Amino acid sequence: MTDTPEVRSNVARRTVLIATGATAATLAVGAAAAHEAPTTEAAETAPVAAAAVCTLTKEMTEGPYYLDGQLVRADISEGKPGIPLKLALTVVDDDTCAPLSNALVEIWHCDALGEYSGFVGNNGHNEPDNGTFLRGGVLTNSSGVANITTIYPGWYRGRCIHIHVKVHTNVTLTSDGSFTGGQELHTGQLFFDEAITRRVATVSPYSTNTVTRTTLAQDSIYDDGGAASGLLTLTALGSSTSAGYGGKLTLGVERG
Repeated sequence: MTDTPEVRSNVARRTVLIATGATAATLAVGAAAAHEAPTTEAAETAPVAAAAVCTLTKEMTEGPYYLDGQLVRADISEGKPGIPLKLALTVVDDDTCAPLSNALVEIWHCDALGEYSGFVGNNGHNEPDNGTFLRGGVLTNSSGVANITTIYPGWYRGRCIHIHVKVHTNVTLTSDGSFTGGQELHTGQLFFDEAITRRVATVSPYSTNTVTRTTLAQDSIYDDGGAASGLLTLTALGSSTSAGYGGKLTLGVERG
């Protein structure tokens, strides 16, 4: 089962992305982008995805695997096997570039074998399904940063490796650890550098996924727009692929 692109005409839900990189230090969000910097021993760094300018980026399909009412938590991995991925996603106001605090950044993605919680079996694997693994999100801090720990996603038929993301404001946290209400400002997807993905695909358990992998260039959703289309800036967390990666992106949202 694959995602289906959809055209969204609601201008109020446009988003812009401010690329990370050397010149991003001139922005007010520069300090936030430096949060959780990798160790000095980091050996592999993907190229900066785009110039540091405010660039409109289109909404992307929610896809068929979204589930309402997921947990608000900083670590969504639930012990699923895979290479560590530490995301630092910064949310800013597109008009002022000021960090947006207390925005809920929610993500969901498949595991190393291409299975989504709540839909296990769609990629041909039999594994326990609790409906919550690799789903959830956190509120941004005063610097507009949402730090989320997960694993590098795997792949399933017809799609390149990706993570789904939503940004909500004015949500109400519930006693069961979830959230309700609020306004959804952005629905998009996060993408991964193909050279790094090729290395990840050789490491277990990714190497046991026998489904033919769709590359970034072959994907029907990613449009080769770099950071403006959700391409993460990835930095190695150690000297080996298995040590994991940090992923950064700055999303500007239209609050109107």
